[in-house]
Amino acid sequence: MNFTAPESLIFWTTIIFVVFFFLLKKFAWKPILGAVKSREDSINNALASAEMAKLEMQNLKADNENLLKEARAEREGMLKDAREMKNKMIEDAKDEATAQANKMIEQAQAAIESEKKAAMAELKNHVASLSIEIAEKVVRQELSNKDRQLELVDSMLGEAKLN
Repeated sequence: MNFTAPESLIFWTTIIFVVFFFLLKKFAWKPILGAVKSREDSINNALASAEMAKLEMQNLKADNENLLKEARAEREGMLKDAREMKNKMIEDAKDEATAQANKMIEQAQAAIESEKKAAMAELKNHVASLSIEIAEKVVRQELSNKDRQLELVDSMLGEAKLN
């Protein structure tokens, strides 16, 4: 048998292939299939994990958007409250200023009225003192003349008798 002849090479190649096939089937086929199966399972698990991560990211994104909306709404509410508080403080300050102004006006009017009354009283006192001075001067002139004194006494007695 010639080992270098093409027929013998085909024969020996086929025998070696069959032996090698049986050896692989007996010893290597199950571990190779197990490795392929575990690789397939790990790929499927990775895909499932990626899908779950994608869903979680979508949920987180939606939650973040909701939180942003709530934060914006809360900010708007706080700004509105601040504006209302500012307006209320301004109104209160205006009301207080108006009340103080009215009080000051009333006090000024009362002071003016009391000054007016005091001036009127002083004027009356001054007019009365002037009247008394004038009356004294008139009476002195009237009483300086004796004839006039007698006439004055007679007229006063006449009036007294009539009453």
